[in-house]
Amino acid sequence: MKASNIFPVFDRTLRQDDKERLLNQRAQVFWFTGLSGSGKSTLAIEVEKQLYNKGYLTHLLDGDNIRSGLNGDLGFSEKDRTENIRRIAEVAKLFTDAGIIVLTSFVSPTVAIREQAKQIITSKKYHEIFVNASLEVCEKRDVKGLYKKARADEILDFTGIHQPFEPSENPFLEVKTDQLSINESTDLILSKILSLVKY
Repeated sequence: MKASNIFPVFDRTLRQDDKERLLNQRAQVFWFTGLSGSGKSTLAIEVEKQLYNKGYLTHLLDGDNIRSGLNGDLGFSEKDRTENIRRIAEVAKLFTDAGIIVLTSFVSPTVAIREQAKQIITSKKYHEIFVNASLEVCEKRDVKGLYKKARADEILDFTGIHQPFEPSENPFLEVKTDQLSINESTDLILSKILSLVKY
């Protein structure tokens, strides 16, 4: 339930465009989605480094830094997953209001949950990057041992094992990380996003 008697003070604050002009960049949200182990966080980290080297101010939001703090009270039920993405999208929107480029890395397994994020952030600022690797490849990588635990039912409601992942229907970009190297994937992403963030 939304709180009543809340009155945002937008008319007395600097506009997003003022902050973008100061930072000499366009604030955008690049939403990396895909199975655990597909390479979302790895690519988001590499893209952030490259943008930094080019003089852009960014912030990376991923499952580890969000669920260990802001969303530490949430589990992995459908209701909690939806709330998790809602909060992340609201935080991403706040960063764009400050003129900052946001990279997010979350499984965000359903079309509906990603559409929710898009509506909060707005379609002009939200750009979905589908990091696509087969379940077989993701399980072979399994750096954190999550698939092994999920197969043993030590982790329940795990996407790809207990819950389905719905592929992006019309992503801004699809990156097939079971076919491309990290460097190739990073270069592909940068080639697509630089024109959007240039002021």
